Amino acid sequence: MSTSRFEGSSPAAWLRVDNALLPLWWQRLCEQSNPVSASSFAAGLFAEDRRRPIAQWHNPALDAALLVAPETAPEWPLQRFGIFYAPPGQGVLRVHSAVHGWQPRNPSEPGDQELAFREAIIEAERFLQLEMDFV
Repeated sequence: MSTSRFEGSSPAAWLRVDNALLPLWWQRLCEQSNPVSASSFAAGLFAEDRRRPIAQWHNPALDAALLVAPETAPEWPLQRFGIFYAPPGQGVLRVHSAVHGWQPRNPSEPGDQELAFREAIIEAERFLQLEMDFV
């Protein structure tokens, strides 16, 4: 299992875990709605651990997590990364942010997947730092 400490100014209890989606995402979504709704949330992102790349932070002490992952179906013309937050204790929230997207079928458009992913990670880390001020 590949883990590394979050390098920002957040509490050291946040660990970076990118190799597999944490089971807590599926559990929380099913508790929040039901397995059928959970399986279609974010184009099925949490129903099957298949969408890459991902960046994920976990705080076991708080029972909380933060995730950056592709949130659009592969056939969509605009692909984008979503930021998802599992706050301490319960639920899953989509963090509303700038669109971190790319158009794989239109190479003349600016931006690519790697750039969109890096920008989404930067925004997720900022969110995590701010959120920890309130937890």
